[in-house]
Amino acid sequence: MNWGAEIIPLGVNPDGFNINRDCGSTHPESLCEAVISHNADVGIALDGDADRLIMCNEKGEITDGDQLMAMIAKYWHKKGLMSGKTVVATDMSNLAFERYLETIGLKLHRAKIGDRYVAEAMRETGSNIGGEQSGHIIMSDYSTTGDGIMASLQALSVMLEEGKKFSEVSSLFTPMPQILHNIRYNLGENPLEKDAVKQAIAKAEKQLGKNGRILVRKSGTEPLIRIMVEGENEAEIQWLVQMIAEAVEGN
Repeated sequence: MNWGAEIIPLGVNPDGFNINRDCGSTHPESLCEAVISHNADVGIALDGDADRLIMCNEKGEITDGDQLMAMIAKYWHKKGLMSGKTVVATDMSNLAFERYLETIGLKLHRAKIGDRYVAEAMRETGSNIGGEQSGHIIMSDYSTTGDGIMASLQALSVMLEEGKKFSEVSSLFTPMPQILHNIRYNLGENPLEKDAVKQAIAKAEKQLGKNGRILVRKSGTEPLIRIMVEGENEAEIQWLVQMIAEAVEGN
């Protein structure tokens, strides 16, 4: 299909060593700069195997996986294409995304982090769209796994059929402040078993209540404790992250 677009390619000269280096969905800053300098309508960033998608609107602002899923789900819901009225995402997806879906009659089902867990939850809930904030988006009507190219075409089709700028169709909610912090630990240890850490997490959860979320977990690939805190007050969540981090480090 030819939509008459002028394409300006970036990061398309691989040498065997520069995959994802300062480009693509993991480093979309150069894309945002290019969109502004070329006065482009939209930018598309994929990772090396093109299963992850991050986009950029005409203002040079990043559109992550949460916004892209909201955009596609809203359009599909209006067209009667949603299955089960449920979007599957992970614990990393922003709380504002979940609240937005509720306003349009949809619900968010959270799965463990990892696209295979998303796919499993989609089958269990009967959902035909799911993904991760990082840009893995699965549309089971078309594919059994994340496909960044296919997801970008869905997003572009929404923009074209709505006849609006990309910023108007993709900025559907204001993300709640979210802070991610990693702490390295020694192999053989498990900081999450410390009473001080459990107490710090419980204290933070009690303080936030329903106005935020806390996720503290061990990385599945590195000896890291990953702390994620989101809430309505950025200063508050910074303090909570610091409190939990100090407990993890034994300070």
